[in-house]
Amino acid sequence: MSDSDRIRVHVFVSGHVQGVFYRASTRDKAHEEGVDGWVKNLDDGRVEAVFEGPKEAVDAMVEWCHTGSRAASVEAVERTAEAPTGIDGFKIRR
Repeated sequence: MSDSDRIRVHVFVSGHVQGVFYRASTRDKAHEEGVDGWVKNLDDGRVEAVFEGPKEAVDAMVEWCHTGSRAASVEAVERTAEAPTGIDGFKIRR
């Protein structure tokens, strides 16, 4: 895939999304979809993530964020498009 085929989306997920395997589930789903990026907990209780890859796969990740892990209770997902930076792999940030 060329860089021009990649998109990047920055999301903030609010609700009951910490302590419910949200980050690990996000990483697993990203690997399944072939999406690069990262996910981390924020001090305010939200989860922040960046997804980079093919449009269909990134869109699937954003859609997945609305549900998240089984124990999560998502209230909102804020999505912002950004220019891809060439991230490689998917990591849980601390």
